[in-house]
Formats: sequence, C-alpha cells, structure tokens
Amino acid sequence: MNQYWILNPTTRQTISKPENISESMMRTMSWWKRLDERRKELGWNKAELARRSGIPYDNINKYLRGEIEQPRGDALETLARTIKRPLLWLRDGIEVEGGELVPAPGRLVAGALVGKAEAGTFREVDAFDQAEREVIAVPPDERFPNARILVFDVAGDSMNDLRPRPILDGDRLICVAYEDVAHEAVLRDGMVVVVERTRDGGQTREWSVKQVEIYQGRTEFHPRSTNPKHKPIVVERDVFADEGSQVEVVGLVRRVQNDLPF
Repeated sequence: MNQYWILNPTTRQTISKPENISESMMRTMSWWKRLDERRKELGWNKAELARRSGIPYDNINKYLRGEIEQPRGDALETLARTIKRPLLWLRDGIEVEGGELVPAPGRLVAGALVGKAEAGTFREVDAFDQAEREVIAVPPDERFPNARILVFDVAGDSMNDLRPRPILDGDRLICVAYEDVAHEAVLRDGMVVVVERTRDGGQTREWSVKQVEIYQGRTEFHPRSTNPKHKPIVVERDVFADEGSQVEVVGLVRRVQNDLPF
C-alpha cells in the first residue's frame, strides 16, 4: 500500500518595510535588487512573491541572489506586473510617468513548465539540479486566480480513453497547484489530477495524470486507457501503510491544449 499525503500551503510571514531608497540609487541597482526592495516594501516574503507571480520559488530564490542575469521568456514582465511597477523600472531602473501599474484583466499569466507526465516512467531526482524552470504564458484561471500555474507535457497513452475528451501523447496540461486550492477543492470522483509518486527514498519520481475515484477507506487514481498495461494507483487510508512509495496530488488539471503542426 502507498503512503499518501497532501502538503499544506506555505506558511507566510510578514517582512517589515525597508528604509526609503532614493530613485538615483534604484537606477544604479541590478534589476533583482530593485525587485527585492520592492518585495520588502510590499511586506512579502519570497514564497509570497512566488505565489502571486506564479513563478516557481526556486526561480525566485535564484533571481534574488543575482544568479540569473536575464530570466527566460516573459518572467520580468510577469514580475513587474505582480509588484505593480513598470517593466522599464524593474529592468532598467527608469521611472514611467503615471506611477504604479495595475494588471489588466484577461492578461496572460506565468505558468511553470514542470516536466513530463508519463505513467510508469520513474526518473532519477537530482536534488542538486539548479536548472531554471521554463516559464510560459497561459490564460489566467478565473476559478483559482491566486493559485500557482503548473504545466506538464503528456507522454504515452495512459489517458487516451478519458471521456468526454481523451488526453493524448503530446498534449499539454495546464494545472493549478493542488496545495494552493486543496482547502476549496477537496478530492472527489471524476477529478483529473497530476499525481507525483516517489520511491527509493525519494531518489526516483513519476508524474502521471489520473482520474480520481473515492471509496470508503481508500482513494484510487485511475488511468483511462485502451492499453491494459496501465494500472490504477490505490491509496489505503492507513497512515501506517507504507510499501516504499509515496503519493501526492500535485496538480488539478484545468485545461488541456495541443498546438497543431503546420
């Protein structure tokens, strides 16, 4: 039997507002120092900045340590919008007439491309992997506007018979981080989720997409496939049960997309 848990949301802490810094000093700072000062001014810790921006905490940590001179994609624009400051101010230290920016409704938001969801494939976890996760622009989730967006690329045929719409090899899953929404989206029958299963003491990991079935005394995560090799993950509600693997719901699937080749 598998051991199963869902992480609680990150505890927030209040950071006091820093001393005033002149605009001339701001212009001579690196962009990440301006970001850090603005974060402190807003009273946010790093985790709160990550949550509000949708950019992974590891990336935020590297930015604020000055390890990444030029973030990928639209990360700088996303951060500027999150802290309600112009992109020119964050990137170049240039003030823009009109003061703070307010995010416009309907704008794209940042989603972290986590990796590949492929049932039955365990990959080694490199605890020292410092690679920056790619950030892509996705539509905001109106139901869970404050949740982090996680993106997984699908490989394999474990959900090719899901109804009413199959999830196919090459599809991209747009998810909300389940730990951010667990308090208002309790697991129930029919939910489609991304499950993380680890074994070998956390040295290997599998991400897979499954459909939830709830029974008295257990929760089952089912493939929906025409391929009989795919089996459900069954989690008994027994805190002492442990066969060497651990299971966690990491993402609630909210959208499936696939770009057509041309």
